[in-house]
Amino acid sequence: MKRFYKAAGVGETEGGFRVELDGRPVRSPAKAPLVFPSLPLAQGVADEWAAQGDRIDAHAMPLMQLSSTAVDLIPAKRPEIVPAISAYAETDLLCYRAEHPQPLVERQAQLWQPLLDWAALTYDAPLRVCAGLMPRPQPEEALAALRRVVERTDDWHLSALQTATGVCGSIIVALALLEGRLSAEEAFEVSQLDETYQIEQWGEDAEATKRRANVRAEIVACRRFADLLRG
Repeated sequence: MKRFYKAAGVGETEGGFRVELDGRPVRSPAKAPLVFPSLPLAQGVADEWAAQGDRIDAHAMPLMQLSSTAVDLIPAKRPEIVPAISAYAETDLLCYRAEHPQPLVERQAQLWQPLLDWAALTYDAPLRVCAGLMPRPQPEEALAALRRVVERTDDWHLSALQTATGVCGSIIVALALLEGRLSAEEAFEVSQLDETYQIEQWGEDAEATKRRANVRAEIVACRRFADLLRG
């Protein structure tokens, strides 16, 4: 779409803040009002609009995408989204460990186990660890505890949690990212640990490089989105 505005800014509105293009409020793709709960997030989205060139590239506006999801998608599909996110705990990435080689086994234990310990203490959700890839049942109490965490997450944070969980393959990593337990780079490192190890052994092709860059960008966007929500 061709750029149709000169300036992007922020204004106050009932219930929060809005992004304005030449003084007119931005709406979501579904034409819903976008009322941002924090000024920093509204300013971040306005900056994305201001940075557009002659043509608008939606993929270059991750904060706008997450905001639109929070308004258009999450409220309508929350009954489906909450269990979908929660289900990641049943087969969380951090719970499935390699049996060999030993350097990979040690790296997984060093980087993954502290996050499982954190989740056990923070959410009362101790998850079991196993060797290999065959699914193993997790304690029902732990799964219920994590589901309660997802259920009480507001629509805006749930937008970021949904994206972060999917891209990281781990609800624990996603929660640690959005809660500030992990930086974006740390979340990328732990969620890409296995692939990074393989690259160290065999090298990286262009397709993998591009895919990993996209993963990193999504993780960075989710963390920034959560930070701006907190103001």
